[in-house]
Amino acid sequence: MAPPTGTTGTQLGRRQWAFAFALVTSLFFTWGFAYGLLDVLNAHFQTVFGITKLQSTLLQLAYFGAYFVWAPFAGTFMRRVGYKKGIHIGLGLYSIGAIFFWPSAKYETYGGFVGSTFVIGCGLSTLEVAANSYISVLGTPQYAAARLNFSQGFQGIASFAGPLIASRWFFTGANATSLGTVQWVYLAVAGLGIVLNILFFFCDLPEITEDALAEEIDEVGITDGQGPFWQQYRCIFGFVAQTAYVGAQVTVASFAVNFLVDQGVGINQSKASQLFSLCQVTFTVGRFVGVLILNFIDPALLLAFYGFCCSLFCLLVSQLPGYGGVACLFCLFFFESICYPCIFTLATKNLGVHTKRGSGLIVMGVGGGAWYPPAQGALADKTYTRHSYLVPTSGYIAMTLYAAGLVVDQSRKNGFSFLNRDELTANLKRAADNFSPTASLPGDAKGRSSSEKKVSSDELVRVV
Repeated sequence: MAPPTGTTGTQLGRRQWAFAFALVTSLFFTWGFAYGLLDVLNAHFQTVFGITKLQSTLLQLAYFGAYFVWAPFAGTFMRRVGYKKGIHIGLGLYSIGAIFFWPSAKYETYGGFVGSTFVIGCGLSTLEVAANSYISVLGTPQYAAARLNFSQGFQGIASFAGPLIASRWFFTGANATSLGTVQWVYLAVAGLGIVLNILFFFCDLPEITEDALAEEIDEVGITDGQGPFWQQYRCIFGFVAQTAYVGAQVTVASFAVNFLVDQGVGINQSKASQLFSLCQVTFTVGRFVGVLILNFIDPALLLAFYGFCCSLFCLLVSQLPGYGGVACLFCLFFFESICYPCIFTLATKNLGVHTKRGSGLIVMGVGGGAWYPPAQGALADKTYTRHSYLVPTSGYIAMTLYAAGLVVDQSRKNGFSFLNRDELTANLKRAADNFSPTASLPGDAKGRSSSEKKVSSDELVRVV
């Protein structure tokens, strides 16, 4: 058999692997920063433009609607041209959208901000398809969730940097009712995107191909990725779970500032923005804690537990007044931490030749962030903000059901395991144990000693 074109993450040298991992991880900061600013702009535009909570969610509709529309095309595009060119396209769109924030702020047009946000969303959806998928396959499937959680942790760092900047420059003094600083912040964001694009142009990023991934799992007897794409049910239901989860996560964050102000404990908008930033710190800490846990605990099992906790604390946020609701909001952010990376890696696991298309579908699920905020905004305008948190509770419940279904499916196929298992090694060992050297040998070779038979099994392992 001819060797596949390209390589897999497990075939890279340590230095080459570390370089590729660090380079792609730098991308996570870009959309984390943009996402962190988006949630604060939601509340800021309510003041500047005098719009309702429901109208302010047009930003979320544009940003996450872009994921729903553009991500499938990004996945298909990268199947043809590879990860690196996909990253160039994503960073280019990201920078263009950020540049157009300048005239939108200059002429104070809310529609201009919505359109610019859509372009940024198209760029970031492309980057997410590339970066999430690349990190997931950059090594063994056993630690894919831990790797992606670690990389996504830097997105969390950028996410709380955004609200910190907003609390300092958007909500204080004359800036509280103007857009002067918004244009400068996004001009800097555009500059960051341009710099990263130049760096990627001059860097050698190893291309991990779908053919190589398919051969790697086929050689150890894993057949999950065989068959047409529409039969990859783990991925398809993962899209549903990701849509529900991201919708819940986005709408929780979108109304966090409003929720904190409306709790009646003397929190103003500037203080609420600072507290929201601390919520993002809690989220980020939870993500790095999750990296440690995922090295030992089965990702699907841990996702089911975290999903249950998200459902519980979101329900409590919707019912508890005062500081009780604030405390539950912080707990909710902590348990959200590992959910997105775990859904992504579990849904795209062992897809083989469908890896990039599957990645596009799961990133398309980020479009759930476009549908949940308007529903919560409509309810928040009619009742207390905290009661509107019943809307995201439904999303967490759907995610929990998906994770529980994966645990049941894994237990049915391979037996229940509390610990994280190395599936590739397990299949290699199973193949070695089931290998019978006497089956295809001539009669005079059937009398070899047991030690010689053991050597044959070891040789099989090395060959595979």
